[in-house]
Amino acid sequence: MDDRPIGLIAGDGRLPVLEAAGIRASGRRVVCVVIGEQNDPDLPGLCDAFARAGVTRLGRWIKLLNRWGAQQAVMVGVVKKTRVYHPLGILHSLPDLRALRLWYRVLRHDRRSQTVLTALADELQSQGVELIDTTRYIPEHMATPGVLTRRQPSAAQMADITFGWPILMRMNDLDIGQAIAVKGRDVIAVEAIEGTDGMIQRAGGLCKSGGWVLIKGPRPDKDRRFDVPTVGVKTIETLKAAGGSCLAVAAGSVILAEKPSVIEAADAAGIALVGVEHDSSFSGATTA
Repeated sequence: MDDRPIGLIAGDGRLPVLEAAGIRASGRRVVCVVIGEQNDPDLPGLCDAFARAGVTRLGRWIKLLNRWGAQQAVMVGVVKKTRVYHPLGILHSLPDLRALRLWYRVLRHDRRSQTVLTALADELQSQGVELIDTTRYIPEHMATPGVLTRRQPSAAQMADITFGWPILMRMNDLDIGQAIAVKGRDVIAVEAIEGTDGMIQRAGGLCKSGGWVLIKGPRPDKDRRFDVPTVGVKTIETLKAAGGSCLAVAAGSVILAEKPSVIEAADAAGIALVGVEHDSSFSGATTA
């Protein structure tokens, strides 16, 4: 058995905890660099090594992972991109020299998420740390096909999913966001830099009658090394408060953070949760 540790580059939220538990269950050690401002309190106890490094302290990430012997790593958790738009921009986060060089060479020209994350992955790879599939160690938390809740989606909601899915995929192609809100075959809101929860709240303000559908998922060829769309209990709570009544997610491509709890929360909220199967020629939604 490979005794080298797996690196965990962690933002906030519950997902890094699930990753750490999954890595440990596979028999590998976990060494963690927290890059967000906060972390779940359960995370340190699951890690064999644990340290904090600022989101723009890329050189420190690499030094720590190299010191601990991690040649592979997963990168998960919440790090707010909006900090880039502070009046002082990236300088507000006190970047190290490696991060500044990366910014000057690549990111000052293109700040789209895919560009940023691919550049980070390439930089880590050049220093001996390979980013790997985020979902490798948490297969039990992936959305599966069919209706996952006791509540079934209505015919109108299924029609909205069928209408909205190709639009969502086009948004993915343009690297805009990975979620949209739909009602009556009309797009209420699209996700952008504010993230899914922010978009849900905005959709609720725009559609006060409620009953709308949230559709979330990546394009089929999404790079699973980073930014895999995730739904947690908080997402369900936010959706209920905003009047959403159905959530459709890409089966096999969306993480349900603590899947049993997410399904239980959706049932309690009266929200239908549907895993949608799709491929590159998707033209409709199917349920089990």
